[in-house]
Amino acid sequence: MPGQLFENPKLVAVYDHFDGERGDLAHYLSMVDEFGAKSVIDIGSGTGCFAHLLEKAGINVVAVEPAKASLECARSKAEDSKIQWIHGTAEDLPDSCGGFAVMTGNVAQVFTDERDWNNTLSSVFRALDRGGYFVFEVRDPSKKAWESWNKEYTHAIQDVADLGEVECWCEVLSVSGGLVTFRWTYNFKASGETLASDSTLIFREKDEIQKSLKQAGFSVLEVRDAPDRPGKEFVFVARKMA
Repeated sequence: MPGQLFENPKLVAVYDHFDGERGDLAHYLSMVDEFGAKSVIDIGSGTGCFAHLLEKAGINVVAVEPAKASLECARSKAEDSKIQWIHGTAEDLPDSCGGFAVMTGNVAQVFTDERDWNNTLSSVFRALDRGGYFVFEVRDPSKKAWESWNKEYTHAIQDVADLGEVECWCEVLSVSGGLVTFRWTYNFKASGETLASDSTLIFREKDEIQKSLKQAGFSVLEVRDAPDRPGKEFVFVARKMA
């Protein structure tokens, strides 16, 4: 289930302010062009940053997101948008609805249950056109990214319209068996309200992910580096062969 960061309207309202310009999205947009895709399935589309970027580039977009508040935020960004928004998961995608499927950010790591992960891969395979590409990123477990998820490294303050100054920081709650649970805390200074959102990500090994992709029917073409976090992430490029 999505955390409060994606479900609570007040936290969704400040999400983009703290998430920044998302330098990783230009990389994925270039990959859409590289593989000649004309239609993209954005899985875990969040507040719609990538979906809208794709549409501006002339790409047909199907965007699926389980958090209703995030989806409503995404929809509100462009009234004349032709994006097909779906409130749900990859299992709710239509058959053969795109030639390129993508999970940006931490989306591929939220599936901490193996059954959910495998069901998601099977659903993406079904939703892709024959010959379609599936691209997503995960963090390299050996780099232990969570070691910098503390207040010293993550503390930030943003001035948000209608809300005033908002302070936020992250802290790790537990690390166990590849699972990392952490909390984002948001302090709304004008109202004095403090809201927290807990999340858990799974850090799978590269070989384990490759195996699960093959079991779902994909051919793994390559595993690339992530330009925005060089040496710290794996970017998987898989294909639904005709």
